Amino acid sequence: MKRALIALFFAAVMVLAACGSNQTATQPTTAPAPAEQPTTAPAPAEQPTTAPAPAEQPTTAPSAQQVTIRIWHQWDGAYLTAIEQAFRDYEAANPNVKIDLSKPEDVSNALNVAIPAGEGPDIIGWANDQIGQQALVGNIVALNDYGITEDFLRSTYEPAAVNGVIWQGKIWALPETQEGIALIYNKSVVGDMQLPSTLDELLQMAKDFRAANPDKTFVCNQGFGGNDAYHVAPIYFGYGVPSYVDDEGNVYVNTPEMIKGGEWLAEMSKVSFSEQSYDICKAALAEGKAAMWWTGPWAIAGIEQDGVDYGILPLGKPFVGIKTLMLTRNAVERGNAEVALDIMKYFTSAEVQAKLALTNKTVPAATAALQNPEVAALPTLAGFGAALNLGVPMANTPFASAQWGPVGEASVAIWTGAQTPAEALAAAQQAIEAAIMQMK
Repeated sequence: MKRALIALFFAAVMVLAACGSNQTATQPTTAPAPAEQPTTAPAPAEQPTTAPAPAEQPTTAPSAQQVTIRIWHQWDGAYLTAIEQAFRDYEAANPNVKIDLSKPEDVSNALNVAIPAGEGPDIIGWANDQIGQQALVGNIVALNDYGITEDFLRSTYEPAAVNGVIWQGKIWALPETQEGIALIYNKSVVGDMQLPSTLDELLQMAKDFRAANPDKTFVCNQGFGGNDAYHVAPIYFGYGVPSYVDDEGNVYVNTPEMIKGGEWLAEMSKVSFSEQSYDICKAALAEGKAAMWWTGPWAIAGIEQDGVDYGILPLGKPFVGIKTLMLTRNAVERGNAEVALDIMKYFTSAEVQAKLALTNKTVPAATAALQNPEVAALPTLAGFGAALNLGVPMANTPFASAQWGPVGEASVAIWTGAQTPAEALAAAQQAIEAAIMQMK
């Protein structure tokens, strides 16, 4: 019987994959990836020198019974090597547990076939923006029913990471790492000038810098002039927009805060390059033609190869992408929920994530891991960690797919002067609301 189910599962996956290849393209459910990248506010309030003590973690799996826990994930490359070792360490401490790691090609379709058949994973390692959809179809279960509380989350993980795993008032995952953008500045260009602490100060400095350097720009951002709602988010959110779309389908695009962000973009367009992209910004920072570049950790290797002496400035409120672990319906049906959740708490703990941060240079979601002295001593992790601390989590609602095109198009119209901020954002609000109405 089991062989028949497995055969049926793989046959169904192949059918689904074949059908999927003929479907019309739709808006992505995740932020558009920065161009050609290898692979994530006013300055945040001062953080305590020590993290609140998280709830005590078990040192051994809660059951002595032999059990295999299957994890489907999105990790790869050298990044995966350190993660595999972390799970091997768990197995060594818990000889009754075997952890099986798999990376399906088309995880969404595979889950929708495997989980109803009882052949899916116990844990899914995936981005938080998938939570709403996976919860709606019943592939994952709320963790509130298994002892995970908001008090535990907020005493253990960073604010955006916590908010990013809560949907419809319930907790659907544990966060492991965060990613987002911050201002990376060329110290030789900035010199001894005082760095800005607000978006208004940044705009004024950009105007002054351009007046003194007509062929240069103070800030480069591939979202400036591009259809890119992700890279311009720190401006809109920095002026108080809570999100483009919330999990109830409410839209916050045609608002006074959003319009203020649009007016900032319109003013910045007068003192900036007319065309900006990942490659243009990278070269401009290296050549001293841009003082700052609004980008993410993925750009650091190239910046260091270019020999730039750089610093990282948290400013505005960026989108925060969160990698998470989710507990599946299959884990509950198999009686594996307790062991699977123990693994999830272990992997997202400060101790494990601090080790992974030092190896993989990832920004931990666990607050105590960010405050680990060795992690805090790394300027890149400390800088991005501070930038993401007050960021806005990537929307985990299925309605989020409606936001990217309209916000990106409005930002282009504002930058080019084709429409006023009020006109462009009113049109974007209408387009997003119409798309959401079709989803409901």
